[in-house]
Amino acid sequence: MKKSILKSTAIIAAVAMMLTACSNSSDTATETTRATEAETTTTAEPEAALTVEITDVHGTVTVPVNPKNVISLDNRTYETLSDWGIKLVAVPKGVMPADSPYVTDESVQDIGNHREPNLELIAAADPELVIIGQRFASYYEEIKELVPNAAVIDLNFDVSEEADTPGENLVNGLKDSTVTLGKIFDKNEEAEQLAADFDKAIEAVKSAYNGTDTVMSVVVSGGNIGFSAPGSGRVWGPMYEVFGWVSALDINNATSDHQGDDVSVEAIAQSNPDWLFVLDRDAAVSSTTDAVPAQDVIDNSPALQNITAVSEGHIVYAPADTYTNESIQTYLELFGDLAKALAE
Repeated sequence: MKKSILKSTAIIAAVAMMLTACSNSSDTATETTRATEAETTTTAEPEAALTVEITDVHGTVTVPVNPKNVISLDNRTYETLSDWGIKLVAVPKGVMPADSPYVTDESVQDIGNHREPNLELIAAADPELVIIGQRFASYYEEIKELVPNAAVIDLNFDVSEEADTPGENLVNGLKDSTVTLGKIFDKNEEAEQLAADFDKAIEAVKSAYNGTDTVMSVVVSGGNIGFSAPGSGRVWGPMYEVFGWVSALDINNATSDHQGDDVSVEAIAQSNPDWLFVLDRDAAVSSTTDAVPAQDVIDNSPALQNITAVSEGHIVYAPADTYTNESIQTYLELFGDLAKALAE
């Protein structure tokens, strides 16, 4: 009898232990699942934005973030994009600095210059983004028709003789386009830093200029000296408004001609400027091999040797690639040179 009771007791105990083990195993599995789910919920990061809305001269455009097969036709963008390591599939190499990484890279296709561009290459490249500006701004509608599935943005801004505020357009245009590129290529911090540095560079030039010295700005091309008029003149024109420069010479019907307005060297000499600011157009054109350097043209002009700017060494030359590289980095370099020269 006792053996029977003991045997029953043992069986009951074993069953109880098995039920307890199963219960603990189930509870443990449930807790593990819950912990895993909680960890996943806590550590999972939100997906990065796939698109961004930007504003160009035509309105609001939805653009892929970090797009593939990018084409840029805007000379104001190349150095920024290159510094950020952005791959481009096609560019107009004929109107770019010869040492641009995009020009020297044989895998980057050549669209050609703005006078005879091979726009069919754009369609063949199947881009997600095409950036237009400056020389190619007039092709906006045509390019949109060629690549209907791509985002096409126009970052052009007007600093010509037709602009009401060329100086303001230059400053805001360069900063806004840089910030826009930062949004598209996920380089917001870098873009904001460039814009901040640009503001500082402007203030440095303003502080260095005494407000009374007269300024003459010129474009040297083909051995000839052209006048870059206040407001409208190539590169230099908007700066009169930005920095409050006093012009040594004013003419009627000034333009933004790429070689400057036709003014005699004698007229320039007669204006006797305190400062001479020079853009060497030929130095930036990669196909020009026999051009006379701007400095040689200035140094060998008898009519200019006795003007205050030359006799006192008050001459600032824009960076050699300025004509085809009007990026925010180019202006940062130029403004740094101006601030240093004006402060001496």
